[in-house]
Amino acid sequence: MHIHDFLNKEAVLVDLKSQNKQSILKELSEPVSRSSGIDHNDILKVLMEREHLGSTGIGNGIGIPHGKLKALKSMVLAFGLSRKGVDFESMDGHPAHIFFLLLTPENSAGLHLKLLAHISRILKDDSFRKRLMNVSDSDEVISIIKEEEGTF
Repeated sequence: MHIHDFLNKEAVLVDLKSQNKQSILKELSEPVSRSSGIDHNDILKVLMEREHLGSTGIGNGIGIPHGKLKALKSMVLAFGLSRKGVDFESMDGHPAHIFFLLLTPENSAGLHLKLLAHISRILKDDSFRKRLMNVSDSDEVISIIKEEEGTF
């Protein structure tokens, strides 16, 4: 399983403008809404419900908002980069810069957990995070992810 298999180029945003958690979720979910056909408000509702259970800001400048949607047919993933950083209520109290938004169909708990674990694992690499912080476009993001996953 590879991240880039689920990452649509149109859902790779390298210059997020939002300055708070809810706005970041809205900005990240817009391309996901367009590509999946799921109403933007339904996506945002699921993501905010998950955030109320506990922040998906895992520290080290990373946020991995995620949720499950009944109407979704297949897993979708988005990437976002906030160069300024956003208070994402992260466990370490630092701003989040790198975001992976993951949405899965309601009945795919195993795949959901596997991809979350995979994303978390590769983001532990400091050099990988630094490279993502310095990208200039969506092609570069996908290229760096493929390289990190050893799929070139």
